[in-house]
Amino acid sequence: MQIPALTDAEELSCDVLVIGGGTAGTMAALTAAEHGSNVLLLEKAHVRHSGALAMGMDGVNNAVIPGRAEPDDYVAEITRANDGIVDQSTVRQTATRGFAMVQRLESYGVKFEKDEHGEYAVRQVHRSGSYVLPMPEGKDVKKVLYRRLRRREMRERIRIENRVMPVRVLTAEGRAVGAAGFNTRTGQFVTVRAGAVILATGAAGRLGLPASGYLYGTYENPTNAGDGYAMAYHAGAELTGIECFQINPLIKDYNGPACAYVANPFGGYQVNRHGERFVDSDYWSGRMMAEFAAELASDRGPVYLKLSHLPEESVAALESILHTTERPTRGTFHANRGHDYRTHDIEMHISEIGLCGGHSASGVRVDDHARTTVPRLYAAGDLACVPHNYMIGAFVFGDLAGEDAAQYQAYTGELPADQLAEAHELAYGPLRNPDGPPQPQVEYKLRRFVNDYVAPPKSGARLSLAVDHFERMRGEIAEMGATTPHELMRCAEVSFIRDCAEMAARSSLARTESRWGLYHERTDHPQRDDTGWLHHLDLRKSPSGAMEFTARPVEPYLVPVEEFTPVGGDSRHLGEVRPEQVATAGPREAAPTGSRIAAPISTPERAATDSPRILELVALADDQPELAALSPYLADPDPAVRRAAVATLTETAPDGTGPALAAALADTDTGVRAVAAESLRELVETLPREPALRTPLVAAVSSADPVVRAAALDLLRALRLGSTALFAPGLDDPDLGVRVETVRALVSVDAVQELTTAAADPAREVRVTVAKGLAAVTAPPADVLGPLTRLLGDHDVLVRAAAFQSLGATGCPADVAESAAGALDDPAWQVRAGAAAALGGAASGTAVPALAKALGDASADVRKAAVLALLRHPAAEEARAALATAVHDPDADVRAYAGRA
Repeated sequence: MQIPALTDAEELSCDVLVIGGGTAGTMAALTAAEHGSNVLLLEKAHVRHSGALAMGMDGVNNAVIPGRAEPDDYVAEITRANDGIVDQSTVRQTATRGFAMVQRLESYGVKFEKDEHGEYAVRQVHRSGSYVLPMPEGKDVKKVLYRRLRRREMRERIRIENRVMPVRVLTAEGRAVGAAGFNTRTGQFVTVRAGAVILATGAAGRLGLPASGYLYGTYENPTNAGDGYAMAYHAGAELTGIECFQINPLIKDYNGPACAYVANPFGGYQVNRHGERFVDSDYWSGRMMAEFAAELASDRGPVYLKLSHLPEESVAALESILHTTERPTRGTFHANRGHDYRTHDIEMHISEIGLCGGHSASGVRVDDHARTTVPRLYAAGDLACVPHNYMIGAFVFGDLAGEDAAQYQAYTGELPADQLAEAHELAYGPLRNPDGPPQPQVEYKLRRFVNDYVAPPKSGARLSLAVDHFERMRGEIAEMGATTPHELMRCAEVSFIRDCAEMAARSSLARTESRWGLYHERTDHPQRDDTGWLHHLDLRKSPSGAMEFTARPVEPYLVPVEEFTPVGGDSRHLGEVRPEQVATAGPREAAPTGSRIAAPISTPERAATDSPRILELVALADDQPELAALSPYLADPDPAVRRAAVATLTETAPDGTGPALAAALADTDTGVRAVAAESLRELVETLPREPALRTPLVAAVSSADPVVRAAALDLLRALRLGSTALFAPGLDDPDLGVRVETVRALVSVDAVQELTTAAADPAREVRVTVAKGLAAVTAPPADVLGPLTRLLGDHDVLVRAAAFQSLGATGCPADVAESAAGALDDPAWQVRAGAAAALGGAASGTAVPALAKALGDASADVRKAAVLALLRHPAAEEARAALATAVHDPDADVRAYAGRA
């Protein structure tokens, strides 16, 4: 490849430039376009499947749903989780705007879990507050967003340029005016003039090196190499909290998340090798990771995610989530080791370090409108420092950035020649050294230094050595070789990784205390210093080109938090942070050049189902076709074409999609029917409740295919298009899955009599569903008590446990409370835990003495249930005394909940 001339650049113009097509970037583009801006969305991959959201999401970690959580409580929790170092005004934006964002996403077609009555099924995973909202079809989130981007009204406002990688944000007149980059396929130089620039490039996930040694085997999306961190820094924006790393508990040897957020609501938890829970801190804090690391390194390690005690239906549900949405290769990994969640708990380890605002607190400094310290430059998503912001926060700040940026029009002045020349050299420099060290080799070396000298526990000596190595590697990076546009992209990413590594090392040197548990643990400054360091640590590029630092006091809180009091006062300008004097090992070695011999490329065999008609459908999808254009493909003789047509119909969702998909439930091909059922479930939140949809769904209830019957019942329930008379016959269905969906549907219409009949079903799964569903029925408690009481005598342990659990929600009258107290001696711990929960809804006189006794149960799960039940009797002196003893329990969960009391 030849180096293109600087003057041969393709120049683009827009009102709002969005860099990054993932979570925040997509929302920023949509909002700016809705406010009338002409938007240009640049993505170095392809927006259809780019960003950390590409594989979907199994749930929302921070949903503040009215009636289930309060914004002020959420703000206080995040303040505690981040050891007091927060701008509460930014966190409050997520807290107050998150619910509206959930509803907006739902209107697009994103599906959140709801109960049988259509209420959001928020679950408690954190020790305080219920914030976790599962997403049963979360794998489709990015597909839904892309479908929204490609709607005709959006396409008129939003221009998407895939395979274009910006390397520098351009500034002039003291503000952002555009960007410069190159096409990762053709190599063409690209410049953009813009009225405002929104950076949404995600975390710096490719910073530390995974234990596997694989460059791209990271916890975070490996394409997120810190591009935005480096571009913001070189544009003059302040970054903050860069010393507060992201570190996560992972599956050993797999580097995928262990997913306590997913497993905990099903009853999973972390244990040491003795089967003991040990985590006292809450799940989203660095202190939790410090406890995890200490346990792992002790003689009580290894550490496991315990799932083997769960019933089959819970394990199966977890497998469905963890092996699809979360990590599609996870099931294969466990199978190849001969491990099964039913017989093996999951060994865990600790991830490599990364920078991420959304999961810790390291990012670009933003205000509560996503503005950075450079006028007209915005940051959103994991790139922005809004601690523990997660997916909903990324959407909220993308929305805020798009709304605020929409007030500006395209820049009409000259683009800065010196910055264009710098960007051009960064992009194409490796072409001057075609035989230079290859990118994988240089990147491996760089990230090994990150592991050796920057990863916690930190010390001034090791961090100083890190700074020395990263400075020296500027020269090695400049010598890297490339011959193709793709290699140029990877070389530019190495430059960004080096910038982030230096920021991380120098920031960690500057903060002379320990804070955030494992995230910033310094062995030479082991104590937290709130007097001197209840400050944000901001860094910026000085006029001389060096990194300089400022300690900025935390602003007075909007929501008081007892543990922290901002000290106020003036900022301390720290200037450049000098490395300590440490011994060095001598001059560095030159990296070998490598052979540059390309590996042979194998051509996959053509799939048997390939068809020109399918290629036509792929082309049609980009043109947002109407239903009439797709109808011939839906009736094609080839079932492969019909399946592809259903997929295209789902992606484009023109008017009439619901009835068309419902009609496909009657297709002669099993695969077409299955795809149509899955598509209808994906789109259920956006489907109009119309007769044209209800009629084929009602017909599908009588289908010979149990997959179709189950889907039809689920959809009729969710759309509120069913009735007791329509649902009740499903109780006699021979298929277990259909009967379970029938029970859920009957709960949605409060059909207590029919649910009483279902309580005698021969399948345990159905009876458990009945027991749980009765707690959600909006009928007089006396009507519900009868079937629940009968289920208390069921022969199956899990049915009895579920029935007791429901009584805790419906209320537990005196005679049943006596039974619950007696059940605290049941041989099965599940029943004892359920009985304890039931006593939470009973009168204190009966409940509290029994629960106090249950605090001595051998099962930690029973003791935890007893603590939670005692919390519902705050007026009883005996309850308070019992809870006081539980703070010394050997189980971490029991201690934590009792301590909060």
